[in-house]
Amino acid sequence: MNKFTVHKGLVVPMDRENVDTDAIIPKQFLKSIRKTGFGPNLFDEWRYLDKGEPGQDPLSRKPNPEFVLNQPRYEGASVLLARKNFGCGSSREHAPWAIEQYGFRALIAPSYADIFFNNCFKNGLLPIVLPEITVSQLFDEVFAFPGYQLTIDLERQVIVKPQGEEIPFDVQPFRKYCLLNGLDDIGLTLRHKDKIAAFEAERLATKPWLAHTMVV
Repeated sequence: MNKFTVHKGLVVPMDRENVDTDAIIPKQFLKSIRKTGFGPNLFDEWRYLDKGEPGQDPLSRKPNPEFVLNQPRYEGASVLLARKNFGCGSSREHAPWAIEQYGFRALIAPSYADIFFNNCFKNGLLPIVLPEITVSQLFDEVFAFPGYQLTIDLERQVIVKPQGEEIPFDVQPFRKYCLLNGLDDIGLTLRHKDKIAAFEAERLATKPWLAHTMVV
């Protein structure tokens, strides 16, 4: 998992409430047994005019010119600004996979669905919660100023606006530690790999029969 320390990126506005995970990554793409390749199908039903299926070449699709991600002014955006209850619906972890693989590093919204919120942290995304009035102000500024960028400093827990104004945000200390150090659940476990190896060696030395596999 990539570390998150300080990130400066173009902001794209997702001006809809209650965006559910089936809108983020439609159900047909959950057939894949891989953990990669979901970025081209992020917001698929809104992003394209034709129906998408797994394995399609994105270049063969018909983009919806009205959808925000297809607008040239937001090309290369890496900060997603959203409305309340983002990520509601089913608990599919494919949703944060698709968001991260598209190129987003952080999300800003007044609220998120709990499971989606937790899954973001486990996949290297920083979901920031701000008051609804603050989020609305950011929407106004993004719409008004093409090329609008924010700098997100996780260590200091502040968002820095283009003119230098800082917006503080809260993040749980353990989640902050994991993002700063690029540690997912597997990475957290591997911090103790020497102790795990020593335990397994001792276990097999005292109970060698555990190393044998029973054939049925």
